[in-house]
Amino acid sequence: MLRRIIKIDEEKCDGCGLCVSACHEGALAIRNGKAKLLRDDHCDGLGDCLPGCPMEAITFEEREAAAYDEAAVKEKMRSRQETLACGCPGTHSKEFVRINADEPKKEHVSSNNLRQWPVQIKLIPPNAPYLKNADLLIAADCSAYAYGNFHAEFMKNKVTMIGCPKLDEDHTDKLTSVLKMNDVRSITVVRMEVPCCGIEKKIDAALLNHGKKIPTEIVTISVDGRILNRNGA
Repeated sequence: MLRRIIKIDEEKCDGCGLCVSACHEGALAIRNGKAKLLRDDHCDGLGDCLPGCPMEAITFEEREAAAYDEAAVKEKMRSRQETLACGCPGTHSKEFVRINADEPKKEHVSSNNLRQWPVQIKLIPPNAPYLKNADLLIAADCSAYAYGNFHAEFMKNKVTMIGCPKLDEDHTDKLTSVLKMNDVRSITVVRMEVPCCGIEKKIDAALLNHGKKIPTEIVTISVDGRILNRNGA
């Protein structure tokens, strides 16, 4: 059918992700650093995403498109609330959710300071509610194994994001979206002393893209589990 639907100019789009959070139907996503309309039938054509785009990369067009499927959108949004894209159940509480209800309830382990799930940078949605006004811990994944007191010293009262700057995809776009979509209060970066661990460079690039100064501390861990230095910025 011929109807009004959004159009995204990829040349103008900077991948900030603001349109994704503005789209109540979940019709948009960031793919390869650009906003994408995932399915025509999930776009209602009302344009809630337009005013959220600082680059004016979104407009309307009249074209052949599938009819808006309100029932499918409601079901999709319900499923998204229950399950993360990776297939894991998501939570942003201070306690873990018991996956198997038949297992006996265990006492919460006080030394476990993980506040949300998932923790991998590539799996965390930039518009996750627990990122709002958060103190972020962005760490090279090896550091948690190298430093024995990682939970108590670094993770307490922080939202944890981990990744490997050598083996993972480039995290710069994701981190930029996280900073632009959330009023992040502070960033603690934990890296390893090895030359291939340059996770702080991704943070620097994201901060540059974001354009605002956020209090940042960089901690370097040695391969034998010592804190070598702490640099605030």
